Amino acid sequence: MGRDIHSPEADKLFDAICALKNREECYQFFRDVCTPNEIEAIAQRFEVAGMLLEKHTYQEIVQKTRVSTATISRVNRSLEDSGGFYETIFSRIKNN
Repeated sequence: MGRDIHSPEADKLFDAICALKNREECYQFFRDVCTPNEIEAIAQRFEVAGMLLEKHTYQEIVQKTRVSTATISRVNRSLEDSGGFYETIFSRIKNN
């Protein structure tokens, strides 16, 4: 697994995210703490993860998302190291 990200600062950030009540609050919060490019990059990586879980090819992912194959490869490694949590999140989204 990658570098440990646990810290008191990260705890505060994640507590703040957990306190958000709806999508509009998420937009407002992330607009304040991230640049538009950072939000776009995170959203793209999340889209790539979902497509990889659905067994799309790299070429299909490139065509749909316009991300590089290097990004897809990094996301794929992250999926392999996630311990299955991506699947948990995508299942929750699907069931809501």
